[in-house]
Amino acid sequence: MLCDTFALPYYVVTFTSLRTAHDVAGYAQAAQRMVELAQQQPGFLGVESARGDDGLGITLSYWSSEEAIKAWYAHAEHSEARKQGRACWYQQFTTRVCRVERNYAHGF
Repeated sequence: MLCDTFALPYYVVTFTSLRTAHDVAGYAQAAQRMVELAQQQPGFLGVESARGDDGLGITLSYWSSEEAIKAWYAHAEHSEARKQGRACWYQQFTTRVCRVERNYAHGF
């Protein structure tokens, strides 16, 4: 599902990853938990995610401020999930933090 646009400016964290085939069920459970947990965080605006059959995935999480992103990064359960991701779920990944100055939507 696509997120609506948000009041400007806002921030997006892009997480691009290539999954391993290891622990598919554990990964799915942890990914769902991270979305649920992020939704409870102050400054969280929304999330969009897609993963192809080749294991390439992109998750976009939207935040009201850099401070909100830093607080999410420091969250203990999120930190543990990142450790598990590095240890067994991801072959490689890249995280980018961007400030959104303009956005356009069609079809909402």
